[in-house]
Amino acid sequence: MEFLYVGVALLLALALGIPIYIVLGLLAAVMFYIEGTPLMALAQIYVDHLNSITLLAIPFFIISATFMQRGGIAQALVDWANAWVGRFTGGLGIVCVTATTIFAAISGSSVATAVAMGLIMVPAMLNQKYDRSFAVGLVGASGTLGILIPPSLAFIVFAIIAEESVPRLFLAGVIPGLIQAALFITYSIWIAKRRNYPRQPPLPKDEFVAVNIRALPAIAVPVVILGGIYSGIVTVSESAGIAALVSIVVSVFVYKGCGMKDIIPIIGDSMKSTISIVMIIITALAFGHWLTKSGAPQNLADWVISLNLATWQFLIVINILFLVLGTFLEVFAIMLITLPILLPLLAPMGIDPIHFAVLMVINMELALLTPPIGLNIFVLSSITKTPVAETIKGVLPFMVILLILLIAVTYIPSLSLWLPTLVYG
Repeated sequence: MEFLYVGVALLLALALGIPIYIVLGLLAAVMFYIEGTPLMALAQIYVDHLNSITLLAIPFFIISATFMQRGGIAQALVDWANAWVGRFTGGLGIVCVTATTIFAAISGSSVATAVAMGLIMVPAMLNQKYDRSFAVGLVGASGTLGILIPPSLAFIVFAIIAEESVPRLFLAGVIPGLIQAALFITYSIWIAKRRNYPRQPPLPKDEFVAVNIRALPAIAVPVVILGGIYSGIVTVSESAGIAALVSIVVSVFVYKGCGMKDIIPIIGDSMKSTISIVMIIITALAFGHWLTKSGAPQNLADWVISLNLATWQFLIVINILFLVLGTFLEVFAIMLITLPILLPLLAPMGIDPIHFAVLMVINMELALLTPPIGLNIFVLSSITKTPVAETIKGVLPFMVILLILLIAVTYIPSLSLWLPTLVYG
């Protein structure tokens, strides 16, 4: 009954628009007080969770993404992709997905990816007579790759809560991420043929070579990040620090999209985003600590087991739950509220946590496109001056594609587990 009261209070507070970290922090404090636990213990939990090497990766990846967005790296990636595939049918659509995939392999953030690509790709597609709803929808949907293609902030948060290996989680997102990119490209080509979108002329040889040379520093960033992690030379947090440093150097001294005077303000903006994410994480972990102590997750696990659900039935229920939550909660809030409850259910149902993480992240991709909260919808609507209704219309076909991907990954675990098993055993 206590858990029910807490759940109702949580939903009411969120419905009133109170920030999620305030809701979770207050609920944790109230429940600790009611149970007679000194509030100093709550403060100690916050300190313990902040003292995390894995958590340290988040601010560095956000700094990297912000400099990429403002420093010319995103434009270099788009120019490079355009040089290779711009001349094909649906070329700008292919360019958008290709450049977004590479950008995602550096930024770790869906919103940062959508903003950077939206500012460049939507005007370019409109100039080539692409329908605005398709252009905005493609960028918004492709931007969700930022939390599936490694490195991913969503996988880092999952690793912190579930105490799983970050490199394994990153590898688990590679094949589903590439499948998603391939599906988006296929759909873009099909639409381009149906609507007779124009092709771009191939670049002259000299210009083609120049564009490729100019793109080398941008392409080198994800190679440095992921190569360092999977070779074992650096940890995830060290790799994030290197990514931030390389992004600053490349942005300031190679592409010169920002100057020395911009470094501190951009890092300041990055820290604002970091603080909001970290506040959500530590308050949710404290709330999860109380939740685990209350016995509610174990009681729920026992109840689910008593229902004798088959694993495939359980996964359907979980996917529906995430899809519903995605309509009114943001990505990290969903993860941090539900994981302490759902993780104890995985072992009895025979579900690998790494596989479950990928399912969850694909559901979170859908959440980024689902009104009324879907961040990618509102971000793109704002920066492109496109009506929200038109943006929603544009993302709908891609949501259908993501649902198909979700079903495939749900019932073919090898799509997410094969690569981490191959590399790490």
